Amino acid sequence: MKSSDRVKKFRDLSADELQRQEGEMNEHMFKLRFQWAMGQTESLKKIRELRRDRARMLTILREKESEN
Repeated sequence: MKSSDRVKKFRDLSADELQRQEGEMNEHMFKLRFQWAMGQTESLKKIRELRRDRARMLTILREKESEN
């Protein structure tokens, strides 16, 4: 999925849904980092993409909070 498609998907979500999804992303990122540190996976690309998607999502969440 392209980053522009992800941004559109994030913009369509409500603030509550974004916060819930942030928690899920944090949990998923923790698991990936742990696996990478233990040498169980070599998917550094997935960690990088997830970190960037999380930043995009948090930016959109802050924009929605500042609108209110």
